[in-house]
Amino acid sequence: MGILEKINEIEREIARTQKNKATEYHLGLLKAKLAKYRSQLLEPTGKASVKGEGFDVMKSGDARVALIGFPSVGKSTLLGKVTKTHSECAAYEFTTLTCIPGVLEYHGANIQLLDLPGIIEGAAQGKGRGRQVIAVARTADIVLMMLDASKGEKQRDLLQAELESVGMRLNKKKPNIYFKVKKTGGISFIATCPLTHVDEKLVQMILHEYKIFNAEVLFREDCTADELIDVICGNRVYVHCIYVYNKIDCISLEEVDRLAHQEHSVVTSLELDLNLDYLLEEIWKHLSLVRIYTKKPGCRPDFGRGHALILRKGATIEHVCHGVHRTLASTFRYALVWGTSAKHCPQRVGIAHQVQDEDVVQIVKK
Repeated sequence: MGILEKINEIEREIARTQKNKATEYHLGLLKAKLAKYRSQLLEPTGKASVKGEGFDVMKSGDARVALIGFPSVGKSTLLGKVTKTHSECAAYEFTTLTCIPGVLEYHGANIQLLDLPGIIEGAAQGKGRGRQVIAVARTADIVLMMLDASKGEKQRDLLQAELESVGMRLNKKKPNIYFKVKKTGGISFIATCPLTHVDEKLVQMILHEYKIFNAEVLFREDCTADELIDVICGNRVYVHCIYVYNKIDCISLEEVDRLAHQEHSVVTSLELDLNLDYLLEEIWKHLSLVRIYTKKPGCRPDFGRGHALILRKGATIEHVCHGVHRTLASTFRYALVWGTSAKHCPQRVGIAHQVQDEDVVQIVKK
């Protein structure tokens, strides 16, 4: 029996097994086996694996956004609207056959936008070049899931299932579980809070399924068996996702209102340029980027286009130093900060001070 047949058999058994207290151990083991087989399916098969031509796009700019969705939902149209890159658009499916990169210039940042070929149901198993598409999506900072508004949530559910099956966790935070494999000592299990989904016996059964007999497991929050399996596998990608419902000019106002009020959702009509500005603002918000302006002593800061340092949210003065020049941190004395991160302007701060969007920073060297 091949891996695909084993996966299908386990999925059928999970679907027909009733979920109750008596079956939780059995279901936990089935989920562990399923995750193990899916990981094997994604592993390269040596000489048989061929590199996906047109999918090896070098990461550039300040962030990467992947456009993913079924064929003919508007991915290429969006790329053409917000970047200077032309991606062929047509009324037939599978117009885009390779990965087409474009650069979105927004708030002084260069954001790499990748137009990926439309994927179909079964993409995780390799149908329609699905593996190459999903492999590129895993490298993105956020995923823009393009959906046809006239088809409701069906496309969204199918795409989420495909991405979940290959280890992509959309709009989820990493489980707060400490896990470390040891050489001896058996399995050490500690929980700092009441657990409602798993117990010590189920944790041991799942670890034994992965041939792990010596390990430390510390639950810092009430997590499920699926989240424990994600931590054990260690290859999961936690990424923000914006659900973009395109072609809203084809549905009723009530349906538009319902879709617009869903979490992480944006409604738009690319054909009529409806809500495009809000979509770009949501991309910026989900990327969590900050703009930092630098100034020389006695000079005004330059707020011109392209003069901001683009850093990640939570960046410190040390990151600013590295952004200006790699040797600046070693000669750093103190910094003067103007902006929302300062208690008063200017504030004299150390290298660990956390900066915020549109702060002005002046570095003083030794």
